[in-house]
Amino acid sequence: MDDQAHAARTMWNCLHDWWTMLPKQKRSLAAADAAIRQARKEIDWLGVLPAQAAQAVLKTYFQAWKNCWDHHADAPNFKARLHTVMSVDIPQGRDLNITRVHRRWGMANIPKIGRIRFRWTKDLPVGRHADTDNRITGARLVKDALGWHIAFRVQTLEPKPEPHPGPEVGIDVGVTVPLALSDENHQDHGRPARTRDGTADRDKWLNADEKAKLLRLQQRAAHRKSFGRPGQKTSNRLRATYDQIASLRARAKRRATDWQHRTTTQLARTCGVIVVEQLDITNMTKSARGTVQEPGTRVAQKSGLNRSISQEAWARTITMLTYKTARQGGTLHKVPAPGTSQRCSACGATTPGNRESQAVFVCKNEDCGWPGNADHNAGRNILHLYRMGHTLIPAAGSAVVRRPRGVKPATER
Repeated sequence: MDDQAHAARTMWNCLHDWWTMLPKQKRSLAAADAAIRQARKEIDWLGVLPAQAAQAVLKTYFQAWKNCWDHHADAPNFKARLHTVMSVDIPQGRDLNITRVHRRWGMANIPKIGRIRFRWTKDLPVGRHADTDNRITGARLVKDALGWHIAFRVQTLEPKPEPHPGPEVGIDVGVTVPLALSDENHQDHGRPARTRDGTADRDKWLNADEKAKLLRLQQRAAHRKSFGRPGQKTSNRLRATYDQIASLRARAKRRATDWQHRTTTQLARTCGVIVVEQLDITNMTKSARGTVQEPGTRVAQKSGLNRSISQEAWARTITMLTYKTARQGGTLHKVPAPGTSQRCSACGATTPGNRESQAVFVCKNEDCGWPGNADHNAGRNILHLYRMGHTLIPAAGSAVVRRPRGVKPATER
């Protein structure tokens, strides 16, 4: 599997060089297909990649260019060995020949590898449960720090869901309270955002024993790295230590993703309309270091806040809510973010100093003086903006008008 993954990555890089060096009038799928076939014949270690997987690399690369031309993504680039996820695509589902051994395990055929066993975690349309509307169309092998995983592509026919009769709720994402709801049913994962000394807890998804093990591994890695020389190849012992550190990080990420899936599924099943903020996370997590001429202030504190924001993975949570609410018949809307944390949800006044701290909100208006939780207040303001009609984008599942291919967007001079 490792050989096939490296061959697929190299195939992408060779295809990228071949594509960018050719004149535009000579670029075509037929010419790229012929080049791939020739490369697999002339280079032995590229031949370990099955022909179908090589064709999948070509289709993925061409789709990446189409996404770039349609202004949906950046242009494809070179895939580095140490910064690329190892993966192999199996585009044809009939080659898998999946069988279920018992409740927890299944077997599948992998081209040029053979019969493998995998953990059966979800129901798959195999055997008498498979038909033209519900079937497996392919799979993808992906490797991370915990080993190799297989993800199946399933084509299924699902009925259009009925409109969800659930209530409307506004959600404010945060660091202290991950998901603060306007109805006060806040969702907390029980992991402290900061340690006892006030710094950001980078490893909050690990228990005490795992944190101690991680610290020992980091100290061991630093000790072994001190014996290396500039330009010298990393030793096998240091690489093994790095792998152990990566496995702990991957375990923490898996726990965080599991909590997000469970929480978003519960919200999608309960609520009919979910309203969130339109956040520019890239600007929120910019460094405060500044320049040499104008150095920034409170750089360490801002760095800890950026790390905490990145750990919560707000964008991934909103993505999960988007497609899960659509499956349940609900809708997700986004509203402008400015002012939601400073406006009083009781009287509607925005007075400087309303938010006394990260968790405490006290209205400074003399006629109001409403006290409450700052995150709960922001959630109520988000829901109020939706009810007043201040939505930014169409609801999930609605039609989006796209610019036709070949038509340049209008620009103001």
